[in-house]
Amino acid sequence: QVQLVESGGGLVQPGGSLRLSCAASGTIFNSYAMGWYRQTPGKQRELVARITNGGNTNYAESVKGRFTISRDNAKNTVYLQMNSLKPEDTAVYYCNKFPPLSGFWGQGTQVTVSS
Repeated sequence: QVQLVESGGGLVQPGGSLRLSCAASGTIFNSYAMGWYRQTPGKQRELVARITNGGNTNYAESVKGRFTISRDNAKNTVYLQMNSLKPEDTAVYYCNKFPPLSGFWGQGTQVTVSS
């Protein structure tokens, strides 16, 4: 049974920072490329950042230079450091394998960027 638990979201002012965490259990975490995704109402879920099991990263153009994805394989955890946040970053953020599997989606964590 795979379980992914996201945390770290909240309300932050434009220009602020947040660090999201995703704890994985019940799977061979170290073997997987992982991704952070986000979704806003009425829109499809989109990939924000991804990281291979070896640590290579890739980012959506909209977050490049502001967000950093990382992982700690010893802790089965993947992180998303978000800096210089903008109102358009407001969304529910999820982690999943890359590419994602339908059975892996967690509950997500809400990020709201507003003054």
